[in-house]
Amino acid sequence: MLAPEPGPDAAAAPSLAWSPELQARLQAALEVDPLSPEATSLAEALLRQPPGEALRAQADALRAQLVGDTVTYVVNRNLNFTNHCLQHCSFCAFRRDAGEAGAFWHSFDTLQQRAAEAQRWGATELCIQGGLNPEARLNGSALAYYQALLTALLQAAPGVHLHAFSPQELLFIAEQDQIPLQAVIEALRAAGLGSIPGTAAEVLSEPVRRLLCPEKITARQWCAVMLQVHRSGLASTATLMAGHLEGPSDRAAHLLTLVALQQAAWQHQQAGFSEFVLLPFIGAQAPAALRQRVGRDQPDTAAMLALTAQARLLLGRWLVNHQPSWVKLTLAGATEALRWGCNDLGGTLMEESITSMAGALGGTIQTPQALCAAAGSLARPVRERTTLYGPVAACV
Repeated sequence: MLAPEPGPDAAAAPSLAWSPELQARLQAALEVDPLSPEATSLAEALLRQPPGEALRAQADALRAQLVGDTVTYVVNRNLNFTNHCLQHCSFCAFRRDAGEAGAFWHSFDTLQQRAAEAQRWGATELCIQGGLNPEARLNGSALAYYQALLTALLQAAPGVHLHAFSPQELLFIAEQDQIPLQAVIEALRAAGLGSIPGTAAEVLSEPVRRLLCPEKITARQWCAVMLQVHRSGLASTATLMAGHLEGPSDRAAHLLTLVALQQAAWQHQQAGFSEFVLLPFIGAQAPAALRQRVGRDQPDTAAMLALTAQARLLLGRWLVNHQPSWVKLTLAGATEALRWGCNDLGGTLMEESITSMAGALGGTIQTPQALCAAAGSLARPVRERTTLYGPVAACV
């Protein structure tokens, strides 16, 4: 299910301009086998296209064909419940050891207050993620703690959608309690889990991961967890963190793997991925060695817009909802991404710790009015959505 590991990205001759003919060949190859040499070759050619109006226009036209002109957003709140973490990913400015300056582990009472407040403000979703905290246990069980967390949040905000726990966190719970992953998924779903964020994917390329996050879940493990999540009937998002150590071949392999996973979900009549989210790398607070190697602290906006368009063209009908990160790109950058293939502006968030601690400049909250105004600046209609892209209400 994982795309073959790419070789080193050589300074190859520039690819031919991406044409409708090449796009048709790529999509035909994906229908047959997204992990085939032909699909890989065409995907890599697409991922080497430079930024330009022709690329933008093709992606924007495909967006209009697949999902129309309406821009969507969700009213949600992020709840990062702890940053205590036993891993040491080279890019992460969020994690702390217990007792270290800046470390936090919020009580259920605090989280319940924030959940209730979010629902009063109109939130339909809580997005819940945290560090891998080995002390997060209830009666000796990690699973019992995570179940109790979901139960407490639903008591405080009845009916809210719980979008929670990355594949990394799910596997962590199973390993901590030494129980099957399927038992974890079933127990959390029974406690109210509604869907899974597709974070911890970073780039699904083992050579890059060995440099970027060697302690983290492997690409193959991430895919295995996602297959099990989807076959259990839960939808998830899909992400790509880009703009650091990866090259066009790594990006192509990642996106092709997402197509393969989506095809597997659909073959089992499951929803699979609900959306694709591009996460530009923020290096302002990353360790000095990584910052020096990457060579920038904030995203290269032109490069990320080009990648936005490339992802739209590659993922085609397999992942139709595309979302930029206004936290990472700023709202102005995310608004521009709506012209490069995106159809969604994400969530209001209300609070955000992981990316802001890394040094992002986009802020931690957007009002529905600000998101509506962003879409309106492009003369695009806009509506609020649920986590899984159902309708909520018209934008006023």
